[in-house]
Amino acid sequence: MTENPCRIFILHDTGDQVAQLAQAIATGAATVPGVVVKVRLPRQATKADLLEADGIIIGTPNWTGIKGTLKRWLDTTGDLWEEGSLAGKVGAAFTSSAGRHSGTEFTLLSVLHWMLGGGMIIVGLPWTPLMEQAGSYYGATAVGTITEADLIQAQALGRRVAQIASQLRRGLNL
Repeated sequence: MTENPCRIFILHDTGDQVAQLAQAIATGAATVPGVVVKVRLPRQATKADLLEADGIIIGTPNWTGIKGTLKRWLDTTGDLWEEGSLAGKVGAAFTSSAGRHSGTEFTLLSVLHWMLGGGMIIVGLPWTPLMEQAGSYYGATAVGTITEADLIQAQALGRRVAQIASQLRRGLNL
């Protein structure tokens, strides 16, 4: 293991599709040399997980926004916002929903709003032709049953966050 690794923390609420996306994101992040990945549910997570992370990726099923259990946990971290403890960390979001027009992007933007409030550096997915089938500029998504394209986009998001967080950790220019 790397002596001073880049730490990626993936926090997600319960839900089969979100758990599958979280695993794919972790797989993508782990492809970056020197990266250590931790995946937690809100009931397992601590503020220390956020503080030690160089990159934070948060996922939630779409429940007209952030699912309540995750939102309640995030609301306990207001002191980190006030202290500026999350400022400069890389952040990204992912979600799943039952239908294409059921607020998927709204849910992603709700998670990103929390990150922006903490001064985090937001990372999304750049355009590729695969985005016609899966994903969003705002993060990884799955609509209905998870597809291979959804998992590819999730891996790409994990890899992208890990690459940028690693570069920032080493003081390299983006």
